[in-house]
Amino acid sequence: GGRSPATWSHLSVRTYLAGGRSSPLHRRAEPKIHNSIWIRPSIKQHLCLFLHRRRQQPTTANMKLAIASLCVGSTTAFSSFMGQNVAHAPATSSSALSMKYKVAVVGGGPSGACAAEIFAQEKNIDTVLFERKMDNAKPCGGAIPLCMIGEFDIPETTVDRKVRRMKLISPTNVEVDIGDTLQPNEYIGMCRREIMDKFLRDRAISYGAEPINALVTAIDVPADHVENPDAKYNIKYSEFVEGSRTGTAKEMMVDLIVGADGANSRVAKAMDAGEYNFAIAFQERIKISDEKLKFYEEMAEMYVGDDVSPDFYGWVFPKYDHVGVGTGTVVNRPAIKQYQKAIRDRAGDKIAGGKIIKVEAHPIPEHYRPRRVQGRMALVGDAAGYVTKCSGEGIYFAAKSGRMAAEAIVKLMDGGRRLPTQADIERTYIADYDKLYGPTYTVLDILQKVFYSNNGAREAFVELCNSKYVQQVTFDSYLYKKVQGNNPLDDIKLLGETIGCLIKGYSIAKPDAEFSNPVESMKRL
Repeated sequence: GGRSPATWSHLSVRTYLAGGRSSPLHRRAEPKIHNSIWIRPSIKQHLCLFLHRRRQQPTTANMKLAIASLCVGSTTAFSSFMGQNVAHAPATSSSALSMKYKVAVVGGGPSGACAAEIFAQEKNIDTVLFERKMDNAKPCGGAIPLCMIGEFDIPETTVDRKVRRMKLISPTNVEVDIGDTLQPNEYIGMCRREIMDKFLRDRAISYGAEPINALVTAIDVPADHVENPDAKYNIKYSEFVEGSRTGTAKEMMVDLIVGADGANSRVAKAMDAGEYNFAIAFQERIKISDEKLKFYEEMAEMYVGDDVSPDFYGWVFPKYDHVGVGTGTVVNRPAIKQYQKAIRDRAGDKIAGGKIIKVEAHPIPEHYRPRRVQGRMALVGDAAGYVTKCSGEGIYFAAKSGRMAAEAIVKLMDGGRRLPTQADIERTYIADYDKLYGPTYTVLDILQKVFYSNNGAREAFVELCNSKYVQQVTFDSYLYKKVQGNNPLDDIKLLGETIGCLIKGYSIAKPDAEFSNPVESMKRL
């Protein structure tokens, strides 16, 4: 039956023993017993039947025997039935009386923290948050849309810079300034992941999530976990110990798992979620002089060209007291350091003399996992593949997917009374997420294929961004996470301009450099 304390009703033993109408023994005169215990409705009938069949005075000893026979395995401590209140053990997942379901969120980035925050606010769910490195600084451009600031109540102290201007630089170094369509209160937030992730994680912990500083090493998945609601997952992990290189090996049994552990997700592997193609993102944090940093105070730069990436873009994004300079690629990952040198060279004097203070690299998913839910395991964020093409954005979608998954699962659990099935999670979280953001992924995938494939298309892309209509649609879509553009006349005009820009771009662009990596290009995560 259900496991929540909410399904237990308050039953006075005196009612059964002293002639209450609900007792089959109500005609018998019984001693007055003033204790009260919490007994499940289904147990009431068994208790009455037990006493009835005994055909004897239901003494205190018999009552203890009856209750003990029905509550085997319970950690509830029964003190004397006479003259004292019954003591109750603290609610734990191992208690047969409390039976709180335990949810494990693996990964403490934006997706995991936002999921754990929702679970932790449900009092009838035990929430555990695994994070291998509490001061983790994931390699990331760090750009977040304006809508995320308000939607997730992120304080401005976590935002290093408010970008209101952008420069888009073509393969032939043609520059286009973007930002004239922004309102005074609109901006792109630039943050350091170690600051923002910690804020989100600490908030989840403040709501009651139990943080465990550990690396999840394996997950034992029962063969019948899809059909059997009583099946539990065994998480094996190495808990961090100061001064130890290996940590302490431990295990934990849980009822449900949310995998928020990034592109190399162990949860995804445990649930056989399938593979996806991936990019390598590489970034250097470069400390430049205060004078040079003034240029980037509200400015970000994006460089396109096969020299900085054959299928993506290079960037210079402002941070608190430095700039993040990076690039990424899917199709030619072995050459990532060559592309990184090229983006530094393209930025030129603007970052010249700067000191590299941190080097970062990380895989970024290119599309959804083939399976995002199996049994009572669900993937969110990078683990699920929620990174957009063209822009390479993932922070907002990580946080949003974590929150949507947790909200759907909490609702399905009905106050901790039941566990959701795979079908439940798929028809809620997965269906809702795809309906809301599927069009965004589709549009950006098409744009990347059209405009990032060669230098001619990249030249056309930069020229198109001179259009105020393109700028308006682009910024609105990014800042508010909805595909914009509903002016048919302007859309038709834009189509004509796109064709013209592509013809011109192909006529002036230099051919892309050839490369070949047949083995590396076939690798998947």
